[in-house]
Amino acid sequence: MMPSRLRILITDDDDAMRDACLEALDASGVLSEQAASGEAARTLMSSRPFDVLVVDLRMPGMDGMELVAWTRATRPETAVIVITGYATVDNAVQAMKLGAVDFLTKPFTPQTLRDTVARAAKTCGRPAALHARAKPSRAETDVETVDALIGKSLVMRSIKDLLVRVGPTDSTVLITGQSGTGKEVVARTIRDLSPRREKPFVIVDCGALVGTLFESELFGHVRGSFTGATTTKHGRLELADGGTIFFDEIGNIPPEIQAKLLRLIEEREFTRVGSNQVVRPDIRILAATSMNLLEEIDAGRFRRDLYYRLCVVPIALPPLGARRGDIPLLVDHFLAEFCQKPRTLVFSDEAMDLLMNHDWPGNVRELRNMVERAVILARGDLVMPGDLLWLAAAADQKRIVSSRLSDVEHTHIENVITEHGGNLSAAARALGIDRKTLRRKLKGG
Repeated sequence: MMPSRLRILITDDDDAMRDACLEALDASGVLSEQAASGEAARTLMSSRPFDVLVVDLRMPGMDGMELVAWTRATRPETAVIVITGYATVDNAVQAMKLGAVDFLTKPFTPQTLRDTVARAAKTCGRPAALHARAKPSRAETDVETVDALIGKSLVMRSIKDLLVRVGPTDSTVLITGQSGTGKEVVARTIRDLSPRREKPFVIVDCGALVGTLFESELFGHVRGSFTGATTTKHGRLELADGGTIFFDEIGNIPPEIQAKLLRLIEEREFTRVGSNQVVRPDIRILAATSMNLLEEIDAGRFRRDLYYRLCVVPIALPPLGARRGDIPLLVDHFLAEFCQKPRTLVFSDEAMDLLMNHDWPGNVRELRNMVERAVILARGDLVMPGDLLWLAAAADQKRIVSSRLSDVEHTHIENVITEHGGNLSAAARALGIDRKTLRRKLKGG
């Protein structure tokens, strides 16, 4: 959830990038300003406070690295997010050592920017000296962290209890569940419960990269190791040193990379592409998948030994349909996220019934999108079924199909009764039901 009245400064020499970032953040109701250079950003920050600075590392004149260092030295209450390209991702390592709290790799989506800023906002206004003066107890921190996971159903309470126990360890965790169930949220919660919570949290999207590009992104490479490798590059494993690396949709990793990942987990070391030098990062490994990895193993697409190395602590997230009692809590959470004050919005009983009875194939992510859409379309302070568009249409279609099936069943029963000369007992036996059930169905029950 993006805090209200948050002040954000976007610094980039690329006009289009600044405009895109401002447009994405304006939708969240925050106060965003822009600067086309490091010098301009420094001038703005000297005249008024900002909660979050989003800065591109590569700019002429005062570059992003210099601005990060200046900000941490003179404006420690400002959280810094750096923007980097694929070819310069290793520079993010240095930026985070200088005090940046997170980074974005181009290209990124508007939602990724909003989520990253929301996370950074939780750290703004809290320089190291303040942490030392008023640090909550570990128990208080753990309770607050797991409470960020929305849900009071039995299965969610069980998962929260497991997270509190596994979070402080360095054990490898495999998170499974359908798409949209919140696997990344759980991974971040594990990191936040661990001693590595102030260290980098690096995501590897295993479905986005293939072949040499994947290997280079993960392990890094040396100059000349393949066509286009004009410089030596540190990979995401080195970027995560001291922190946590999260393999999202790990079932998509190519077989040749699986063998190298297995060695990393077993030996805690790797080599960059084109190099013989051994690198030993200090990392915790988390992984997630929406696939059934046991089926992938049987099909020969995933290594059995890698699966058991990853599955030290398995966490299975339920689909939203299996915890419908949490839907009102999730709706309230998303309404608070999307409603701009002073507006208040609630779902009517009829609209909530639609949500409670929907199948939710997209799970929590689908529900979140539905609430955001309702906030946009609702005319007053009450969300009505008509504001849910296709969800109401889908419910109507479901009723039509159910009605048609009922008609087909009724016709079939009448035909069977006719075939047996109106003898209900004989017709019931032919249908495989008792006479009482047959009479109820004839009445439309």
